[in-house]
Amino acid sequence: MPSAAPAPPPLRPDFVWGVSTSAYQIEGAAEADGRGPSIWDRHCRIRDAVYNGDSGDVACDHYHRWPEDVALMKGLGVNAYRFSIAWPRVLPTGRGAVNEAGLDFYDRLIDRLLAAGIEPWVCLYHWDLPLALHELGGWSSRDCAGRYADYAALCARRYGDRVTRWITFNEFSVFTLFGYAIPWAAPRITDRAQHLRAVHHVNLAHGAGVDALRALVPGASIGAIHNRQVVIPESDTPENRAAAALLDEHWNRAFPDPQLLGHYPPQLAAALEPYVQGGDMARIARPVDWFGLNHYGPIFAKADPAATWGYGWGEAPPGGDDHGVGWAIFPDAFRDELLEIQRRYRIPIVVTENGCGGNDAPDATGAVNDPHRIAYLTVYQKALREAVARGADVRGFFLWSLLDNFEWGSGYGNRFGLVHVDFATQKRTPKASFRWYADLIARERAGVRPYP
Repeated sequence: MPSAAPAPPPLRPDFVWGVSTSAYQIEGAAEADGRGPSIWDRHCRIRDAVYNGDSGDVACDHYHRWPEDVALMKGLGVNAYRFSIAWPRVLPTGRGAVNEAGLDFYDRLIDRLLAAGIEPWVCLYHWDLPLALHELGGWSSRDCAGRYADYAALCARRYGDRVTRWITFNEFSVFTLFGYAIPWAAPRITDRAQHLRAVHHVNLAHGAGVDALRALVPGASIGAIHNRQVVIPESDTPENRAAAALLDEHWNRAFPDPQLLGHYPPQLAAALEPYVQGGDMARIARPVDWFGLNHYGPIFAKADPAATWGYGWGEAPPGGDDHGVGWAIFPDAFRDELLEIQRRYRIPIVVTENGCGGNDAPDATGAVNDPHRIAYLTVYQKALREAVARGADVRGFFLWSLLDNFEWGSGYGNRFGLVHVDFATQKRTPKASFRWYADLIARERAGVRPYP
């Protein structure tokens, strides 16, 4: 009889288990206590820009309900929480006078997390650029990189005595591509030149932010979050292959390559040449401690001559197993992406987002059962362990998300949370997946191997 496959090695004893959220998606209180408007506040006022006309005005009202949410995390058993600071809450116009009420909010949150035994992982930018900075050119202006560095320094000085885990940006490729080339997100611009400038200036901001954090936070552990997925031609034609190759540069390599390898990928490098000044690549390639990966599944690309860059999103092949999620599930692509990051960049990895959406609702008893999410997470956790067995240095896993929340263009129509939120009453109800994740964490800590 063939011998059984060897069990994967255990995860590191110091493996980090966490959950992720972001400011605009959960905080609400959009006009409270001096917060300034962001580009997403304006985006949500554009007709048909967001499903059902939804906005983050109230969201999960985390700004007022944060003690309850920290208690949920403590009950879940995570030892880390990744959240973002809202730039317009602490600097209402993105520069100049600070808003003490906004700074105080994050003081209270950080202190409560630490008291609960939960380490804060602070992300400085999760897409909510202050509207006043956008009106000065936003990321298409080189000056915005300097404004970001000033903001990073403000946060480092305020919270660096308690926070050592810092993230410069979340999903560089998503907010630049969808904000400046494909009109799916704020600031809803479709212009090649502005997209190129935004890519380069955000990279410069990242480097400047790393330098500010290093200077002001002794012992800081700094990373950046990249959304990486293999890009596959929808069908095997020369046009689709070319579209997939360019999208791969824009999506997967435009930010980690210059930040970690010191150069842009070839097609993008040629296009960016007019905007790169002497010394810029050294300013971008600042040493970081880990690679943050957000991953859900592959991208299928197709040629689209009418699109800004000549590519568009294609369809996954029919017949795939969706585990009840509603989209094709590719755990092998997750495993392979972890291995590719390790091979290409040779840096520790933290999975900063993985999860799935759904139409979760309470049943007649008030319980929220989400077997599709448990099925998804089960196969993706197995894939993570397969990657570790093959040499990927994975240091942590953050599930997206703690709460059902405002999911950008999908509004409140897609629920990703471990905790169901009734947006009319703000009642929180842990789902079945909440208990599943709590059990997984407890088993790992006890040395019980749930994935032989």
